[in-house]
Amino acid sequence: MDLLLLSVISVVALALLFDFSNGFHDAANSVATVVATRAMPARWAVWFSAACNFAAYFFVGTAVANTVAKTVKPGSVTVAVVFAALFAAIAWNYFTWHRGMPSSSSHAIIGGLIGAGLAAGGAAAVSWSSVQKTLLAIVASPAVALAVAGLATLLVMGFQRLTKLPDDAKPFKYLQLVSAAAVSFGHGANDAQKTMGVIAALLGGAGYVESHPGKPINVPEWVALASYGAIAVGTAWGGWKIIDTMGLRLTRLNARTGVAANIGATTAIFGATALGAPISTTHAAASSVIGAGAASRSGTNWKVIGEMVTAWVATIPSTAVVGWLVYRATQLPTGAAVVVVGLAVVALVSAITWAMIHAMGARELEAEILSTALPTEQPDALSAVRAA
Repeated sequence: MDLLLLSVISVVALALLFDFSNGFHDAANSVATVVATRAMPARWAVWFSAACNFAAYFFVGTAVANTVAKTVKPGSVTVAVVFAALFAAIAWNYFTWHRGMPSSSSHAIIGGLIGAGLAAGGAAAVSWSSVQKTLLAIVASPAVALAVAGLATLLVMGFQRLTKLPDDAKPFKYLQLVSAAAVSFGHGANDAQKTMGVIAALLGGAGYVESHPGKPINVPEWVALASYGAIAVGTAWGGWKIIDTMGLRLTRLNARTGVAANIGATTAIFGATALGAPISTTHAAASSVIGAGAASRSGTNWKVIGEMVTAWVATIPSTAVVGWLVYRATQLPTGAAVVVVGLAVVALVSAITWAMIHAMGARELEAEILSTALPTEQPDALSAVRAA
């Protein structure tokens, strides 16, 4: 086995680790609303979401994957560039997850690619048209999701006045499950393709698949299958601390507003996927929760929202800097590169291991949901904890 092939296999494994982190980091996008309103027990909800993530494999193309793959121009994509980008994105994902802060895995990998591409070949190495599409989505997706969720909340409230249904009526919970399935499907459809795009760019740069400027890159079937599988496994593992933030700390949700929030997120995610834009499903989902809470006058936690938006703004610059630094480290003289990059990898793996061992679990989240329930809601919440 030659050194290039061994390097490619190692970086493909790293890409699938990123995909796994994307799954549990972004599980909150669909799970938070159904868990917060007790439409489904927490440990069932992540498996439900994971199944919907993987289902997208059978229906969705590769438009988003091609946008991501073309972030760095084909002639500038090397194993070192992709390694540096993935290192930056994984580090950011685990850092923000440990802090319980919803941020964009999508923009983390885009930022990493930009930084590594700049380090490798300067501004000419980056496809700024692909970056522009991503930057437009940063603004458009939260705005669309917020507006649609707010409008959907008002429509659902109008329907509620006509039917006299309570906020947590069973029809709302059933609709919430349907809409959460759609968000999960959209999350898999959009986010798994980002890993597909990274691996396809790597294989193209190494000469294992054809890659030509201005033409779609061929994504091998095994890449698509592995990417959808990794994100589904990550979702099933559960990113409970971010679920806690989105479901309990942004606003107070009930089944009525949960349905509206999922409608807003679904609209933004499916629209962007159809356009081939690597949207942040986290931005869409969080904005929808805020929109539903604001429209229903349930109260919003502006301190947490401010911290979250700060993380959104910082994602691309931060991962670009890390991507640039890691790529430069790989270009040091061989001995120095092995030592510096090796120490960086050991430090990252150690931090990840510690964070996963000390992570919040489903039981802790369910206990917190029970403690925040209104007195009249607590028996149902207790039943949900016991059922799980």
